[in-house]
Amino acid sequence: MERPVSALPGGLDARAGAVLREIVEQYVETGGPVGSRTLSRRLPMSLSPATIRNVMADLTEAGLLFAPHTSAGRLPTDLGLRLFVDGLLQFGDLGEEDRQSISARLAASGRSLEDTLTEASSMLSGLSAAAGMVLAPKSDAALRHIEFVPLSAGRALVVMVSADGQVENRVLDVPPGLPPSALQQAGNYLNARLAGRGLAEVRVAVAAEIAANRSELDGLTAQVVEAGLATWAGEARSGSLIVRGQGKLLADVTELERLSTIQLLFDRLETQETMLRLLDLAQQSDGVRIFIGAESGLFGASGMSMVVAPARNATGRIVGAIGVIGPTRINYGRIIPVVDYTARVVGSLLG
Repeated sequence: MERPVSALPGGLDARAGAVLREIVEQYVETGGPVGSRTLSRRLPMSLSPATIRNVMADLTEAGLLFAPHTSAGRLPTDLGLRLFVDGLLQFGDLGEEDRQSISARLAASGRSLEDTLTEASSMLSGLSAAAGMVLAPKSDAALRHIEFVPLSAGRALVVMVSADGQVENRVLDVPPGLPPSALQQAGNYLNARLAGRGLAEVRVAVAAEIAANRSELDGLTAQVVEAGLATWAGEARSGSLIVRGQGKLLADVTELERLSTIQLLFDRLETQETMLRLLDLAQQSDGVRIFIGAESGLFGASGMSMVVAPARNATGRIVGAIGVIGPTRINYGRIIPVVDYTARVVGSLLG
């Protein structure tokens, strides 16, 4: 659907809005500067190249366009992109076929929650030609069951099922020569002490019991119990940020400075501070938010854009965030409804 043209700065009129819209749409499509002759062929209104050049000069003076190097064409500035997104962007709802495709890819049975979120991140990357990200804060919900499954010599799988039905798996190292019966004993020991407790509470209680030598476990089995609980240590606070498709951010990079900027972006995505900030940004909006350049406060003036939406459960509580990070020329009209719908699907899964 077409959104109404918002008020433009500097007294610019609807004609200037049409020129700005066409320049941004061409920039999104090609990545290159747009000249007056191209615009004269594509604009819905009949304007001469000379008139278009005058309009482009006004837009440049208003800080909405700039001329790269010595090119006669123009590119949008971050301010121009912001104006386009807020008042000129045309976008629509997803079609039923797209909705069914997204729902089917995320609702496949037999997968762990982590695998489902990874699929969501990969799917967003594929649909946007940018990096997809899914942030799922870990909850300390009550635990229902813990089980240790032998894999190979020295390795076992610990499976944790929470009261809300979420299943998570981790691989851990176990003492050499540990018999399978010790893994079963470790599971029985922990399950007897769950009693509706959260992971953090179980860890404290078990650690105190083992330290006070009140445990019926032998030394090796106690090591398994402690290692199994430690695999989730601290995650109730830090959450899980899954990013896929980072390589797509490097596809058009030729300048060393730009490469360094994107590497800094990768580094920041790995920090807990970034995860908390992403949640904070999601909580400040009921729907999709678009951040251009330095607006998010996360990545600095990196020439990147981020589209992010909160994932809410059935009661409206935010249980994560869904988003896409890419160059400022990402296809906003396509990405916004995709992120919006994916956030709703993931919210129902996390909830």
